Amino acid sequence: MLDVEKEIGEIWTVYGRHQLGRSFDLPELGDWAWDIPQAGPGIDVLGEVAGLRVLDLGAGVGRHAARLAALGADVTAVDASPTQHQRALARYPDTPGLRLVCADAVTHLQEADPYDLVYSVSGVPFLDPHRLLPALANGLKPGRRLLFSALHTNSHGLGPSESVTARPEILRLPGTDTEHRVHMWVLEPRLWEDLLVDHGLVVDTVTTINSPQADQPLSYRLYAAHRPERIPSRPRTTAPPAPHAALGVGIIVHGPDGVLLGRHRLGTWEVPGGSVEPGETFVKAVIRELAEETGLIARPDDVQVLGTLLDHVGGVLRLTVPALVTRWSGTPRELEKTIGSWRFWSLDALPQPLFEPSSQCLTAWRQDLPLDHTPADFQPYNHNARHDTWHTG
Repeated sequence: MLDVEKEIGEIWTVYGRHQLGRSFDLPELGDWAWDIPQAGPGIDVLGEVAGLRVLDLGAGVGRHAARLAALGADVTAVDASPTQHQRALARYPDTPGLRLVCADAVTHLQEADPYDLVYSVSGVPFLDPHRLLPALANGLKPGRRLLFSALHTNSHGLGPSESVTARPEILRLPGTDTEHRVHMWVLEPRLWEDLLVDHGLVVDTVTTINSPQADQPLSYRLYAAHRPERIPSRPRTTAPPAPHAALGVGIIVHGPDGVLLGRHRLGTWEVPGGSVEPGETFVKAVIRELAEETGLIARPDDVQVLGTLLDHVGGVLRLTVPALVTRWSGTPRELEKTIGSWRFWSLDALPQPLFEPSSQCLTAWRQDLPLDHTPADFQPYNHNARHDTWHTG
């Protein structure tokens, strides 16, 4: 975690400890507010929530999460501050449909199954967007929504930053004159929009929320976005692959929990795989690469070579051989510096962006997957005849 985020977490822990020591506590939530009472849109912007799996990021004492749980949502309320979490547990010890979690938001998103709806009442600006947004994009199911409010102009009239950097703001302990400096990412709307788009989301609306007091410059913005139904893919870099790496295997490890994908240090998600070494068969290359990258052990009888994919990158002929593995032993481990975070992903909630050859391999295996990638000619092996007329384009 960044030093700035550690500082933020420590201050919120102090804030929660202070509130635990006070006899006063906030009343139950009446009208929904995105941080400024009696201002801006209300709960209606979330739409129908009954039956949805919902995540509240930076939930604090949990009032908003409890409100949605009462409406029939299955709500997970996450806060990184132990004292804020303690306040929420004391207030909502046994509320149906509400699960209170003390965890780092990014870690939770990386480990949890994707959600139907993710929202945050002013919690997003306390986390580095370059760390949070990749996890947020993959923490949503395709087609589902993200809504969060973010500070735009503070109570002293200072407007947003024009660069993606954190700046100091003041947090005052309620009922006292004690103030703490806390860093936040207070950004121009165009920067938030660019960040959301860069991480694979589609911005739907940006709503202004101003203080109802004429002499008060405090202002927020409510951002609504969604994850597209189709999952984009892209090259890792603009450089073509080295000629010696033009022949490789892509390994689709599929089991009850989904398909195995790892995150490359350059940002793409991909199946295990790599180059075919001199003297190797495709099956031997699959077994070796799988063991070297993930620690999983497969036998020759566990490997089904599906065919060959042919495309051209920067004047280099690239031949990729997709193979399916449905039986193996071991647990995925991070064994190489370039790729890790191995986990199984459900086929209806694959992460983004996928590495192009991996996306091509997955489409060769399952044509119904909603994957976008450059065209590639697929020539199936006879045992996989259902693909014998398939061609991307």
